[in-house]
Amino acid sequence: MTGVPHSEGESARVTRILREEIIGGARGPGSRLVEREIAAALGVSRVPVREALRVLLAEGLVSPRPNSWMTVRQFSERDIEELFEMRAAIDSLAFALAARNASASELARLALALSDESKSAANGDAAASRAGSAAFHEIVIEISGNSLLAEIWRTLSGRMRWLLGQHDHPIEMHEEHARLYAALASHDEEAAAALALAHLETSRRAFERHLALEPDDAAQA
Repeated sequence: MTGVPHSEGESARVTRILREEIIGGARGPGSRLVEREIAAALGVSRVPVREALRVLLAEGLVSPRPNSWMTVRQFSERDIEELFEMRAAIDSLAFALAARNASASELARLALALSDESKSAANGDAAASRAGSAAFHEIVIEISGNSLLAEIWRTLSGRMRWLLGQHDHPIEMHEEHARLYAALASHDEEAAAALALAHLETSRRAFERHLALEPDDAAQA
């Protein structure tokens, strides 16, 4: 095996680990991302860490500091509002197109993701439930059949997954996904788009509740 594939594999692994830690909240907004510390913790050289941080910078999950380390991005109120605006545009179109185009096999795949999310929510596994929620949305993007929409989603997926992760009520999220699935299964484009926007408003309220709890959480830490 040559050194290049190994290096590429390490970079992808480090990127995945850091991305999941940021999205999952293990590395909070403003946290320092020091190359040598990350390299030591993950047992790699600083090269794949540096490559991973470049990827995460392009994904909008980290912020650079001149002549210093990077930090986990602190999203401003305007950043959050723009993400919700983009989700409104993307989700309403994606769910409408998915309702139009979904095949039986694609619906079966979506139903399986929904079932996995349901089990995680029922078991109180918030992290797995959030991952299931993100998978549900990503499958809908694929089912939409719009390659440009999928390209836009890939560009924003890290930030969108972070936003989806700010939801502390997995059962409520799953119930809304179940209603969305029913609209897709009945190929009701209008209902799917309307439910997607209603789901977004639930997400917005959940995000506001999540923010309201953060000071108390910090005080208990």
